[in-house]
Amino acid sequence: MRLWFKLNWLSKFILLLEYDGTQYHGFQWQYGLPTIQDELEQAIRRFCGQHGRVMAASRTDAGAHAKGQVASFWAESRLDTMTIVRALNHYLPEDIAVKAAYRASDDFSVRRDAVSREYHYRILNSTVRSPFSRRFALFMPGMLDIDVMNQACQLMLGDHDFASFASALDEDKSTFRSVHEAEVKREGHFVIFRIVANSFLPHQIRSTIGLLSRLGRGKMGLQGFRDIMEAKSPGLAGPVSPACGLCLMSVSYPEPLGI
Repeated sequence: MRLWFKLNWLSKFILLLEYDGTQYHGFQWQYGLPTIQDELEQAIRRFCGQHGRVMAASRTDAGAHAKGQVASFWAESRLDTMTIVRALNHYLPEDIAVKAAYRASDDFSVRRDAVSREYHYRILNSTVRSPFSRRFALFMPGMLDIDVMNQACQLMLGDHDFASFASALDEDKSTFRSVHEAEVKREGHFVIFRIVANSFLPHQIRSTIGLLSRLGRGKMGLQGFRDIMEAKSPGLAGPVSPACGLCLMSVSYPEPLGI
């Protein structure tokens, strides 16, 4: 009865987050290690005294970044969203920011209700490195063949078993994923890989970059890419690229947040 009484005074809130993940061991809480989740939960406790877990739409890797992460938590119903934004940003470190906050229904799940996630991976494809991009892009000298990389992207579209692109798997979890969009484009000295899918396997995108970069540098052919994809053997793609170039851009839902 006491728990029922308490929950009736709580509401679920949604946060839109942006962070530089360089100094963190990913989003998910880990004992004794700095994580985005731990910083958020500490900020919430300091702000409103609420103890509870923050749930994220996508568990970003250690060193990966986000411009459109979505997370949820429970807090007192009387709080307004602008107060939450200002207060959390006051307590959060400078490399994490709350961009917006919304109220949500009690049964809304930022993870299960998401229909797609969009990630970008940035490569500095230049003859010389840049100190200003080292935290947010992988330096890769030698011109990449964008055309053949995009041909490989076409092979990934649709529903496929992406086991070859995963580093670690649970035996009872499906390795099928649905890729809605995938492309590689050049912007100045940067090559940007963009992918949108319903969800991703552990290290799937970073392994994809490892394979695409081998293809783009002429280290393998398009048929080799296809063979690895169709082998469905965990860890076969790669090597896994560094997390610095990876960024969660957005998470999509059937209805816009805040509706």
